[in-house]
Amino acid sequence: MSSPEDVLRLKQLKETEPIQEAWQQWVSTREALRETSTLLDDPELRSMAAEDYTTLTQSLTEIIKTKFPSILVPPSRTSQLSALMELKSGVGGSEASLFLGEILRMYLRLAQVSRWKVNVVANNELDAGGTKDAVVEFKGAGAYDALRWESGVHRVQRVPATEQSGRVHTSTVAVVVLPLMEESDVQKEELYSMDDVKVEVMRARGAGGQHVNKTESAVRVTHIPSGVTVAMQDERSQHQNKRRAFQVLASRLLEAKLAREMEARRASRRNLVKSADRSDKIRTYNYAQERVTDHRIGLSLMNLSAVMEGDGLQDFVAALQRDHDETQMEEMLLED
Repeated sequence: MSSPEDVLRLKQLKETEPIQEAWQQWVSTREALRETSTLLDDPELRSMAAEDYTTLTQSLTEIIKTKFPSILVPPSRTSQLSALMELKSGVGGSEASLFLGEILRMYLRLAQVSRWKVNVVANNELDAGGTKDAVVEFKGAGAYDALRWESGVHRVQRVPATEQSGRVHTSTVAVVVLPLMEESDVQKEELYSMDDVKVEVMRARGAGGQHVNKTESAVRVTHIPSGVTVAMQDERSQHQNKRRAFQVLASRLLEAKLAREMEARRASRRNLVKSADRSDKIRTYNYAQERVTDHRIGLSLMNLSAVMEGDGLQDFVAALQRDHDETQMEEMLLED
């Protein structure tokens, strides 16, 4: 039977495998490039060597841009966390509500592709069609790290079905993604003390009925030091609402903690683009041109249909992750 020390050693070796593989690939490619460069002076082999030289140079560049950043940056503290997503329709009236329903479906399709479990906690659908707001849980390792880039204002530009003149309308949906906290995560992060939390119970608001009128099932939880307040009445019992409220409270406190730590790391870099500000649009979906543009990284893809089906959204998630890794590497170099 292996000792704890042996298990730890094996784990550490396993974690270094990607670094070793990338380094070996870098060394072998660089050596092949060096050998190929000597053949460029040979008149008979120059043409073939030039083609190989270009291919090898591109391979080295690809290793630097994609492999090194992802393995050299510190491991994500949130890599195992699930995600809690809140969606709210913004400007644009009924068209914004219709678009919210569509991007909600986009995220549900992404979850299916990524094999996350999904629980639609709240879905405020309108009689006229569309969704006013929604809250969704995405459970699975890596869900938060992938979906956190979706926080911000999503803008759609298209001609509504009800528009007779063919005029393009602009509507928005606000998305907030929080780390979904389980009890073990809360204890590990030490996010709050119960002495700092005020819990209130009240009658749930709703369409009426005996249960609503007689039972104090709604719960409001307030974290006094930060002023963060969570009200929950969607569950059937006070106990369930209380558990859910504390879960959302922990998620918001962890998000605030992560934001403070990121800001502290970047305090010396005042020239950063304010793309993390949720008041700014992060992505535009232009239906007339079948184009989706992420304004934070300047990436435009002519695959709107694929993005809305969930598959194409992975291209943006991957690009945003690479940009994050490269930024972290720059910060590490600046600190040195």
